Amino acid sequence: MEAEGNAERVQHVVVMRHGDRIDHFDPNWVKQAARPWDPVLTDGGKARARATGARLAALDFPIHRVFVSPFVRCRETAAEVITALCSVGGTDIHPSRVKVAIEYGLSEMLNNQVVEPSVVPKDGNWFPDVSQLEAIFPQEIVDHSVTPIHQQIPAYGESVVNARRRFVSVIRSLADKYPHENLLLITHGEGVWVSVQYFYKYVDMFVDYCGYSLLERKITFKSPEEFTSENFNVLTKNNDTGLVYRDLPLA
Repeated sequence: MEAEGNAERVQHVVVMRHGDRIDHFDPNWVKQAARPWDPVLTDGGKARARATGARLAALDFPIHRVFVSPFVRCRETAAEVITALCSVGGTDIHPSRVKVAIEYGLSEMLNNQVVEPSVVPKDGNWFPDVSQLEAIFPQEIVDHSVTPIHQQIPAYGESVVNARRRFVSVIRSLADKYPHENLLLITHGEGVWVSVQYFYKYVDMFVDYCGYSLLERKITFKSPEEFTSENFNVLTKNNDTGLVYRDLPLA
């Protein structure tokens, strides 16, 4: 994946929403949960994530790195997707195929439009330390050398505008940090929405569970570390990858 001077490559970035969250199917879950702000996936959500991973594995480019929101619904989604991406002969996990890390900048939009004030942790402790967050993944594919773009989740009360700016910034920053690699970012619906709205144009859009956008850009390397890049193009077609454009389908 190293590049010589003046070499060119096309970088691909997939921005994906997590699978089906249990609190949207079982209204009693929140009342009984020890961590009501952090719903797990349903069994159907895990199956959907595994199937989406198989679809991503069939793309015409490899995924080299996976970055994941710290919320458990995203981590469980990532675990299923990675199993599909890394399987060899349907059974083995091959550590050379992909690396994974937590990225706090991919977190859910943290305000009362998304997270009810009644479930916000009173002690402010949303998550355990990163080693516990990463424990769900096969340890041979966890990249412990990665420093997150954002060192912590945003403070509760984040505005919609600031959340959208955060998603744009972290997508750009991760792509620029790993220009030799193709990335999968597993995040929340707002992050997928932003990846289309900002890099393409505004459309009235629905993002289904495990829906994802496909972005690509051309990069020209002056050296392995120095490069210039074009703007991202959005390749996602209407109603093709779990994204439905209600009023302005992409060509």
